[in-house]
Amino acid sequence: MAPAGRPSAVRAARAPRQDDAGIEEEERNARTLTYGIGMIAAAVLVVVICLLCSRVLF
Repeated sequence: MAPAGRPSAVRAARAPRQDDAGIEEEERNARTLTYGIGMIAAAVLVVVICLLCSRVLF
């Protein structure tokens, strides 16, 4: 007999197994992309600051 309030035909759903190695690889690729974008943004910022400082000094 099923417990009160819970039909006997319903089973608890289980989450599917995760591909841990695949998730790790995707996170590594995302981190590499993020670092690359950050380095490009930093380089552009350095160039802009140098241009602004050269306008002030000269």
